[in-house]
Amino acid sequence: MNPDVLDLARLQFALTAGGHFLFVALTLGLATLVAVLQTVATIGRKPSHARMVRFWGQLYVINYAVGIVTGIVMEFQFGMSWSGLTHYAGNVFGASLAVETIVAFFVESTFLGLWIFGWNRLNRWAHLAAIWIVTLTAYLSAYWILVSNGFLNHPVGHRVEGDKLVLDDPVAVLTNPSALLAFGHILAGSLLTAGFFVAGVSAYHLFRRSPEWEFFGRSLRIGVFLSLPALMATAAFGGVQLASLSTLQPMKSAVFSQETAEITRLQAELVARHGPGDYVPSEAWTRGGGLVMLVCFGLMMYFTFAGAILACFKKAVFRFRLWHLALMAAVPLPYVAMISGWVFREAGRQPWVVYGLLTTEDAVSDLSPTSMRVSLAVFTILFALLVVLNAWLLARHARRGPVDSGLGHDDRTASPEEQAAALPPARY
Repeated sequence: MNPDVLDLARLQFALTAGGHFLFVALTLGLATLVAVLQTVATIGRKPSHARMVRFWGQLYVINYAVGIVTGIVMEFQFGMSWSGLTHYAGNVFGASLAVETIVAFFVESTFLGLWIFGWNRLNRWAHLAAIWIVTLTAYLSAYWILVSNGFLNHPVGHRVEGDKLVLDDPVAVLTNPSALLAFGHILAGSLLTAGFFVAGVSAYHLFRRSPEWEFFGRSLRIGVFLSLPALMATAAFGGVQLASLSTLQPMKSAVFSQETAEITRLQAELVARHGPGDYVPSEAWTRGGGLVMLVCFGLMMYFTFAGAILACFKKAVFRFRLWHLALMAAVPLPYVAMISGWVFREAGRQPWVVYGLLTTEDAVSDLSPTSMRVSLAVFTILFALLVVLNAWLLARHARRGPVDSGLGHDDRTASPEEQAAALPPARY
């Protein structure tokens, strides 16, 4: 195994997985927010709520459409760069990846299409059901991905047959604490990301004295009041995960806590069990990722508590321009926290791909350094372009505000008599 190939493969997977994660967080959070807003709009039938659904739904669709391209690459990489992993453990964690693909690319995408193109054509309750199915299948997609990732971090429900792992206890795999705790953490973090995003975009329009001040005043309050409970839930799940590390991944816990004696003891224990090798993960990446995540949490805590108080005062919502600037500047904080938390989770289990069973060195494909460099360059350029494109499209449509020509616009032609006779069934 060429060490350059291993380093390049790890770097490629880190960049592509991190890039995809940026899209996932906002997609999950905005989908939930849009579904709740549409529920309120469907029941109350107020035009102002319907406009919120269309505006924030437009931004959700953009982020989903670009992000789905990045997700396709992820599963291809298992076969291209990590054939040792798929050969050894694919019978266990591959099934959940296959189910995720069916859920994401068939069910979720189908109902998202119905939601996008069914505006003013479907019954309003059927249209509402479509966005809730999209949201729930997005949750299921995240769950199945974390079932696979949870197995890599804490392998359960398997047995060894020859040189492969096979599924022995599906219930144990599906209820893996490493997967369930991460699932709650990710969902809460996604709502936090959406809250900061909605508050930041709304603050931009209020700072510029937009004529849609009432629309964005309400949206700002929604974003701020969503962020506070989401932050608390994220911290709760994160705290439980951190406490469980001493049992699930004691070496990561020792490195993060800088317990030198415990690191030495665990290293000796792992050498005795698995043979010679360095079983201590990088302190810089493990401890650094965890500390950055905690610092971001502290900053977001101040933002959310102060924001919840300020949002109670109408003058602050519409006139406190320094707060508007702070909210705009705070939009990247959840992203930084999530990426650093992901680095802490993944880098901290090194040198294992399947914790305690398969090392990264044994999992990497037998490729040449040249092919890995070309692959890394192609993927890096592609993902960079997609991230830039997504940011540009989101910024462009966010600046435009809730225009009538966007998502949900009724472009059907009708006579004045028909327009006066009845409203379209899905117009709120």
